Amino acid sequence: MFVISLTFDAKAVKLVLKRPNRQLWALFLVYGPMSLAGWLTGRLFFGSGHLATGQTLLGTLPTDVSAPLLVLLARGNVALAAVLNAVNTLLAPFIVPFLFLLLTGVELAVPVTLIIVELIFIVVVPTIAGVYLRTRFPRQIMRYDHSYAALGSAVYLCLLLSVVGPNAETIINYGWYAVIIALAALSLNLIGYALAYTTKLFIIDKEELIAYFFIVSKKEFSIAAAFVVASGLPREIAIPAAFFAVIQMITSPLAAKLLSKRR
Repeated sequence: MFVISLTFDAKAVKLVLKRPNRQLWALFLVYGPMSLAGWLTGRLFFGSGHLATGQTLLGTLPTDVSAPLLVLLARGNVALAAVLNAVNTLLAPFIVPFLFLLLTGVELAVPVTLIIVELIFIVVVPTIAGVYLRTRFPRQIMRYDHSYAALGSAVYLCLLLSVVGPNAETIINYGWYAVIIALAALSLNLIGYALAYTTKLFIIDKEELIAYFFIVSKKEFSIAAAFVVASGLPREIAIPAAFFAVIQMITSPLAAKLLSKRR
């Protein structure tokens, strides 16, 4: 979040804030159709049970914090992605439990204060720090613009390894059924890209459209585990989110590369 925030200044943020309709559309896609898509894919691939419930929870989650980084790599509107990501992530502790209860009838016990504090330090503080430095010292920061994408890629690789490593044993233990769980995750991921494409109906700017591709398709998987543990639910409910983490970290760089070439 800090690295990508070094690529835009306060003026770019103000331009985004002047168009609240962009944020409302992102909130609708992330928490509306994607929540329903999670519920539907859960029923389609798993029928019922903990995995189906977990797939539903996955659909209701906010955008993954790495989304603006992928927008940077795809040469999209990073400022827009950062603002959209920050807002829908900070609203997650209030929206996710309501949607999950509505779709499954299961109540989540959410440590609201703890999650909000963590999200502030993970998303808001690094973003403000990066934007401040870009605005206050533009010449010095712009001098290294050519390095931020490479640095972001290195950070993303570390993030990928940190996700795959702890979940490798879980994935292997599912045997052939891991393929089914992975396909469910991939289906939701692809639905996210398709839903984001609907933004083209009223947004002409390609850089803004790129931002929506990753804001809608990526899910903050770590929050799923926090909700499951805090609520005392079976750990298996968090499994679809773990699989989705791996899937989205494979498809996102491919999508970013494709979009950057088209740009």
